[in-house]
Amino acid sequence: MSRIISIHSFRGGTGKSNTDANVAALLAAEGLRIGVVDTDIQSPGIHVLFGVDQQTLNHSLNDYLWGNCSIEQAAHDVTPTGLDGGRVFLIPSSIKPADIARVMREGYDVGLLNEGFRHLIEELELDALLLDTHPGLNEETLLSIAMSNALAIILRPDSQDYEGTSVTVTVARKLRVPRMVLVVNKTPEIFDAAEVEARVEKTYDCEVAAVLPHSDELMVLSSAGIFALRHPDHPVTELYRRVASRIMS
Repeated sequence: MSRIISIHSFRGGTGKSNTDANVAALLAAEGLRIGVVDTDIQSPGIHVLFGVDQQTLNHSLNDYLWGNCSIEQAAHDVTPTGLDGGRVFLIPSSIKPADIARVMREGYDVGLLNEGFRHLIEELELDALLLDTHPGLNEETLLSIAMSNALAIILRPDSQDYEGTSVTVTVARKLRVPRMVLVVNKTPEIFDAAEVEARVEKTYDCEVAAVLPHSDELMVLSSAGIFALRHPDHPVTELYRRVASRIMS
């Protein structure tokens, strides 16, 4: 059975898109067909991690929402080289300033997202559809969370993230999301990961899928590729594998 999985954070800069891209690649490496939708229409960016130059693309999620194409026409095969059997399809949001301005000025029919996601799963025969959401809680984010089989909330170990995550967890429970996990990211090395995990699980009464440390190697890569594929034996990659396993279980 196909799964819809939202990757979300209350604030920007948590590493949400990095987590999404790495999880997608690792699931595809297991032979699965994975779709990734950038629903962060106001500030898209996950396409960079997959090495996509938007100047070469004919369609984006924006075109589907404005009735200019079907959603499968906006899906682009971005499967990294070397993967055996699995596939990754990216539905990017447009990075063009005029398109972003139009979204903010005119909006769009949010209901089309639900229809489009279901159609995409069927047409591309996806095992999972990962939604890279807009930070915070707006209409499309609430819809994405509500229709998801699983939700991974990314947070950093600081007070502002803790407070915002509390709001997100409360909303997700009211929306009756079947599966919810937390991912603590960019954890300073001075912190004890086990203590962070225990404290966060106790605070939110929610499973922590992984506590990811701050990684110089990840910072050096600087969105120029997918970390788990560049560093398959790195401890951070193993933690990304744990996140992938927990949200698919």
